[in-house]
Amino acid sequence: MEDDCRPLLSSEQPGESYSHRGSTDSLDVKTKRPFHVEPRNIVDDDPQERVSAEAAILNSRVHYYGRLTGSSDRLLSPPNHVIPRPEEIYIYSPLGTAFKVTGSSSSSKNPSIITIFAIWNTMMGTSILSIPWGIKQAGFTLGILILIFTGLLMLYCCYVVLKSPKAIPYVDTSDWEFPDVCRYYFGNFGKWSSLVFSMVSLIGAMVVYWVLMSNFLYNTGQFIYNYAHNVNMSDSEFGTNGSDKVICPFPNTDPGGNYTISTLYLGISGNDTSDGSSFEHWWSKTKTIPFYLIILLLPLLSFRSASFFARFTFLGTISVVYLIALVTVKAVRLGFHLEFHWFDTSQFYVPEFRLLFPQLTGVLTLAFFIHNCIITLMKSNKHQENNVRDLSVAYLLVGLTYLYVGVLIFAAFPSPPLFKDCIEPNFLDNFSSSDVMVFVARTCLLFQMITVYPLLGYLVRVQMMGQIFGNHYPSFFHVLVLNILIVGAGVLMAMFYPNIGSIIRFSGATCGLALVFVFPALVHMISLRRLGMLRWPSALFHSFLILLGVANLLAQFFM
Repeated sequence: MEDDCRPLLSSEQPGESYSHRGSTDSLDVKTKRPFHVEPRNIVDDDPQERVSAEAAILNSRVHYYGRLTGSSDRLLSPPNHVIPRPEEIYIYSPLGTAFKVTGSSSSSKNPSIITIFAIWNTMMGTSILSIPWGIKQAGFTLGILILIFTGLLMLYCCYVVLKSPKAIPYVDTSDWEFPDVCRYYFGNFGKWSSLVFSMVSLIGAMVVYWVLMSNFLYNTGQFIYNYAHNVNMSDSEFGTNGSDKVICPFPNTDPGGNYTISTLYLGISGNDTSDGSSFEHWWSKTKTIPFYLIILLLPLLSFRSASFFARFTFLGTISVVYLIALVTVKAVRLGFHLEFHWFDTSQFYVPEFRLLFPQLTGVLTLAFFIHNCIITLMKSNKHQENNVRDLSVAYLLVGLTYLYVGVLIFAAFPSPPLFKDCIEPNFLDNFSSSDVMVFVARTCLLFQMITVYPLLGYLVRVQMMGQIFGNHYPSFFHVLVLNILIVGAGVLMAMFYPNIGSIIRFSGATCGLALVFVFPALVHMISLRRLGMLRWPSALFHSFLILLGVANLLAQFFM
């Protein structure tokens, strides 16, 4: 009966409503109609033509079709061949000026493969150098299981963050990031707490960068000095013999103990030799080089714009690819050295399950952390319906990269004669400064970090100054004070505690508590509760995520 009442001449297709066809939110270009306001009453002495002849003709044609019918009858609306292509659509303002609709053209979007590798490249950072150390701290078997489990957990929390803006009704969230979502749900508390924890992750990364840059600059200079003066360091280093020499910078006489948080890093001189020469006096990893970096990096931090340094971000991809190649070559040459001792400690091997595993979870929290910028990264994806798939593939690639590097370095570490406990928080420290391949890796990483460090400082300045003063560059004095504080933190850590593994795990567990576990879980539960869809299994699981985040942070203080 309903079909009998429908007009014979109807432009509405089955399953299509007028409201849908006229919706301004529809992605169908055919529903977009140019809007026109007659400028005949505008008084202006400017003879310049405001609307081009082509645009005026196009508008007159569409305007003609619009006069043929009333607003309630869409039968005689402009046919599809009259509607201009997306790049030709104009919007006419009341001032008579024609604006082109730029919109979100699909040509400016990236295909899935580019989006996936953009996420992979963004997540790959200094944490990759500490993965073998983290696996050693947890035990080989338990470390692999924790890496897989933590990756899946971080992927789910990132998925919650990605879909969180879409769960907010009646608000335009197209340009929102996750801190904006936190502000919507938690007010000023969410705004400032998300800012604080975001600063922890960024400043923590800058401190790690300063420690690593001091390390790489020292070893690079040491390599050049030894090569120029024909100095042989083999006799002064505790390690294996051969062309692929592996060293143990700090031999541990108690293989079952935990020496990474002891005074081991509190009193080291930073040099492998102590012959009292002038070079050793002025080229010290912990006493002089952290200050040399100030001369170079403090002026770079004061730049108003970081666009120049953004051009060198491709160096990160090159460095990671070279690291993977380096690990592969070293593993092939050294071979695998594995024995499985499930719970007992042996002279050269660590147990498969160790109580120090929270150190690995802290490192992995930062290693898989991309939650504060994933929404922006995914906006450039050409096929938005594939966001979840592409995010999952990216996390899979990141996890496989970490697993590959961590497992190969741990398995290839020569035990005996060295202890597995000798694996350093920066696994490059287990290779001699005279190793050419490692020298190239350190040099590439040094140059990459020198270009990335000002970018991180720019992000810290923009977020902090923008929130506090409402201006990204309030004055040179404000920026200088902020930069001195950041650089000072890096110098102090490089001098007195250059253990990047511990710095990474503490900063990762701290920022992960809020931006990975607590806020995403609370946002998800609140949005479901407002929709009346929250069930006790979901509430229980997301409450468990919050407890995991708290436990992960607290455990770092007892390791």
